[in-house]
Amino acid sequence: MTNIEQDRWSRVKGRLRSSVGEDVYTSWFARMDLESVQDESVRLSVPTRFLKSWIQAHYAERVLTCWQAEMPEVHRVDLTVRTAMRCAAPAKEAPALLDSRRPERPDGRPAPEVRATAIAPVSASHDALGGSPLDPRLTFGSFVVGRSNTLAHAAARQVAEGRRGDSVMFNPLYIHAGVGLGKTHLLQAVTWAGNSGSERKVLYLTAEKFMYGFVAALKTQTALAFKEALRGIDVLVIDDLQFLQGKSTQAEFCHTLNALIDAGRQVVIAADRPPSDLESLDDRVRSRLAGGLVVEMGSLGEELRLGILKSRVAAARAHHATFDVPAPVLDYLARTITHNGRDLEGAINRLLAHSKLNAQPVTLEMAEREVRDLIRPQEPKRIKIEDIQRVVARQYNVSRSDLLSSRRTANVVRPRQVAMYLAKTLTLRSLPEIGRRFGGRDHTTVLHAVRKIEALVAKDVALSEEVESLKRQLQE
Repeated sequence: MTNIEQDRWSRVKGRLRSSVGEDVYTSWFARMDLESVQDESVRLSVPTRFLKSWIQAHYAERVLTCWQAEMPEVHRVDLTVRTAMRCAAPAKEAPALLDSRRPERPDGRPAPEVRATAIAPVSASHDALGGSPLDPRLTFGSFVVGRSNTLAHAAARQVAEGRRGDSVMFNPLYIHAGVGLGKTHLLQAVTWAGNSGSERKVLYLTAEKFMYGFVAALKTQTALAFKEALRGIDVLVIDDLQFLQGKSTQAEFCHTLNALIDAGRQVVIAADRPPSDLESLDDRVRSRLAGGLVVEMGSLGEELRLGILKSRVAAARAHHATFDVPAPVLDYLARTITHNGRDLEGAINRLLAHSKLNAQPVTLEMAEREVRDLIRPQEPKRIKIEDIQRVVARQYNVSRSDLLSSRRTANVVRPRQVAMYLAKTLTLRSLPEIGRRFGGRDHTTVLHAVRKIEALVAKDVALSEEVESLKRQLQE
């Protein structure tokens, strides 16, 4: 790059800074470099694809205008993503940001001037956020509605059918359920429906993808740009929120959640437990989540399981016309495979593979043989720490607030230790999580309580019977 070109580039950046303001310039253009100036085109580079797509979609014409103020002969600006090590070989030419050259008529005279427009697609800024992959099968059309998911389905449809500018009925919509009960299906259905023929921008992200995007933006010093783009979404859909980790990431999620809700944008979230049980999240986040519509998707009843099986058979028959599963086999599968919807789909896939590869019809005997490992014992009841505190407080005639308090009297200490012991043995919560749920105690206090009760139960028959009685009450 010559000194003249470098001086021009400095003046262009000055014009750009004056045009967009210091904050916007710092967010989007501070890391843009000049690569070359050739005839009527200029080549610029940025460090990430995200920056490239956002600038193409929002500032293309302004960048070209600033260049034309210095070099009127420039009619095109190309934007590329530079690698960490610049190669000597010329990079493959990227799509032009803007091309303002006037086409010629057959007689050689210039055609009437047409206002230049950005070539980048309108959705470039949306796609640049890197939404998580969508499964084309997971739509409202393939979702089977039953007693356990009616409310969740209705709420999701209401969100998907909204329009930009409509008032938001409930925000956020928070759906929770166990594994394989349809949370992801509903969230992806909302995304498919919202992005089909709608002017709204609907983005589906897993919590892991959200974390990855935020950390990557921090590393490339584009965090402000990431935040601005994310908060421009009309409907933000976050899946598997229970996996959101890290204080800075959780803080950014909280700020994003507040900004979207305060701006009247819709937020849809799914997790495997209700907001109150997301111990790893900040209290403010859990409170904001609980302030929307919280819907639980229950376990699949036999009628619903049968409907899911019929739906999956019909979907398989679309590609394998001769595939058929007799009604007695469907009834058997619906009656015995009770764990989740993924097991049901896996059963149909096994029967299809066996039938096609062995050229045999599906029979009840075949089904019993092929799916025997999917027939699992009834899943035990999920016990909550709040349930343990309530049952123990009732058993020992103290209040739940006593268990959470700092009182050290004998009539409170023993029930508190029993409750901590039960929380450790009947739930999957860690010692720090249990301590926090018992008035913010340290994990060493919980560990002491657990060891104390373990030792007493081994030699105190009366206490052992009390603990076993409490376990039965909680598991019924």
